[in-house]
Amino acid sequence: MAAGPSQDERPTLEDVAAYAGVSRSTASRALNDDAYVSSRSREVVLAAAAALGYSPNQAARSLVTKRTGAVALVLSEPESKVLDDPYFAAIMHGAFRELTAAGMQMLLMFVDTRDDVPRTIRFLEGGHVDGALVIAPHKGDPLPTALRLLRLPVVFGGRPGTISRGIHTVDFDNQGGARMAVEHLLGIGRTRIATVTGPLDHPAARDRLTGWEDALIGENLPIEGMCESGDFTLEGGERAMRSLLRRCPDLDAVFAASDPMAAGAMRTLIAQGRRIPEDVAVVGFDDHPTLAPAMNPPLTSVHQDPREQIGAMVRTLIALLAGDPVRPGTKILPVSIARRGSA
Repeated sequence: MAAGPSQDERPTLEDVAAYAGVSRSTASRALNDDAYVSSRSREVVLAAAAALGYSPNQAARSLVTKRTGAVALVLSEPESKVLDDPYFAAIMHGAFRELTAAGMQMLLMFVDTRDDVPRTIRFLEGGHVDGALVIAPHKGDPLPTALRLLRLPVVFGGRPGTISRGIHTVDFDNQGGARMAVEHLLGIGRTRIATVTGPLDHPAARDRLTGWEDALIGENLPIEGMCESGDFTLEGGERAMRSLLRRCPDLDAVFAASDPMAAGAMRTLIAQGRRIPEDVAVVGFDDHPTLAPAMNPPLTSVHQDPREQIGAMVRTLIALLAGDPVRPGTKILPVSIARRGSA
């Protein structure tokens, strides 16, 4: 290896190349983790950089690699709804942790309305981020289709409602989780099982409704009139439960497709003198760690871990950024039942 720079000089890329005995281009590719550098050359260059105390200028490196080190977390929901939903809070926290651990910055973007889509696309295609993680697009949401036109790696959290092929998606087993919830209620002797759904333009809400239907139809139990939308909110859960009790006063169980809706349903049941679980058993979906155990009685819920979802999304995005041959498709994460006092 060649002699290094004097102590008064800041080492340059040329110094690293000379010290390692390789060309400047080889040193640059090795430091940028280029796939076309041999493992031996990479080891020599990294050792030289460490020996010389070389630290690349990030702005200059960005010009060469055209990378920003930033990733957009795009939430295709109204900001007010996102900030009130514990699921989204867990997603944002998990994304921040996962991206920080990978040496990346997180940039949070809200898509409140259709009018926000052009602005979002202009920003993403402007070279400000290296990729995007997109959460919860609805059926009819134009964002997923618009994103396909970008030369930007995108990973969806949850199945988009508008496209299904040629995309990378990480989702939970929403349909299977709903069946699991109903089977649990059947197992404790309930036969008049209503459901409070999310907005049915949302693929996860549709899947959870289908799981509820399949489980009851398979047991020849009624579903007519036993369904009401709660829009994934606590207030919606309250309203839906009031409607269900008026229509089906003899119901003995409720599957709510989110924990906030389950909390609202329980509030209505208690206000109307129904005991939980003696008169009406309740199962939610999400198993949010600060909500489900704190309810009275504690909520039985379908367990899913948003941190597991966002972790898989970040790993997929990193692989895409590295040029790995990742085939488009949907990765389905398993769910389970967390049994507590409500059912």
